[in-house]
Amino acid sequence: MEKRLSISLSMIVKNEEKWLERCLNSVIDIVDEIVIVDTGSTDKTKEICTSFPVKLYDYDWNDSFADARNFGLSKVNGDWILYIDADEELYIEDINRFHNVLQQTKNNVVLIPTINYYGNFPPDSNKAYLYASHRLFRNHKGFKFVGNIHEHLNIVDISDLNSPEIMSFAKIHHYGYMDSVVEDKNKSVRNLSLLQKEKEASDYSPWIDYHIASEYYREECYEKAFDLVNLSIKRFIEKKQLPPALLYKLKYDILITLGSFDGAWPGIEKAITMYPKYVDLHFYKGIIFMAQKKYEEAISVFYHCIKLGEEHNPLFLTKTGNGSYQSWYLIGRCYEGLDNPVKARKAYRQSLALYPDYEEAKLRMRKPDVDS
Repeated sequence: MEKRLSISLSMIVKNEEKWLERCLNSVIDIVDEIVIVDTGSTDKTKEICTSFPVKLYDYDWNDSFADARNFGLSKVNGDWILYIDADEELYIEDINRFHNVLQQTKNNVVLIPTINYYGNFPPDSNKAYLYASHRLFRNHKGFKFVGNIHEHLNIVDISDLNSPEIMSFAKIHHYGYMDSVVEDKNKSVRNLSLLQKEKEASDYSPWIDYHIASEYYREECYEKAFDLVNLSIKRFIEKKQLPPALLYKLKYDILITLGSFDGAWPGIEKAITMYPKYVDLHFYKGIIFMAQKKYEEAISVFYHCIKLGEEHNPLFLTKTGNGSYQSWYLIGRCYEGLDNPVKARKAYRQSLALYPDYEEAKLRMRKPDVDS
């Protein structure tokens, strides 16, 4: 019988007493080795580590997440490396199948769908962003992290990404961008400081402008965010690279938030041409049509969003609802605009069937002019 390939968990932590035990419990029966790099905890993080079979290393923080992660990679021994953060949990439907995939795949990297929750606790799967992340990779293949912040694996240097392996029966639940967590850790101030430092380099990545734009967006500084995401797009083009879909998602999100529907049209069509299966871009197109009172056109777009769905293209960062309950809700609003309360009510019922606690749809259902 072929020997099962081993898996090492590699993590970096600092003051994660609130999350660490839950995270480690989610992986303890899956991995063969746990390597944790502590970058300066002053709470009970290290004490929690002693309750698990952890190889714990101290690391002097130098403002580089990539350096800290790469230090951890230098300490692992497994055939495969899994990396997650303390504010995440790993859920696997079938552990035997999980190991079989790693045993049989020809790929050097495996992606795991990640559910990034937002809003208030408790986590709600209808309030999340979905994305498949490169979380499992073979050891001894030259993989390393790059980027002092928003660090990522040097995938394009090593791995063939034409046919990525996506472990659809596994999920990573990420809680780090829920409202209270962001406030507690003051992530935005830290992130902006590190990103501005990265931008001082003459050859800095166009991704840096995007990440700064994202921070400004979260702080509701929309004009600054818009200028920077446009700069990021421009710099990708100057490097003769296709700007990633994420940039267009943020750009049109900002324009819609600012009510600049004329500014968003018809540019959104070009973005959709580049990324025709990205449901979020189609969703924004529908909103633009709604704002222009082109209700029939909007309804057609929202039906297309429902057809595309949210989990069929996990390589795009997709907001839950855009391909399901939210599109049904906006179809209802469009039918109200067309003075068709019967079809509006049917659409709201469809929305609530998918998300029974969706307050906006409940409110529209209670309107006296949305008759049954």
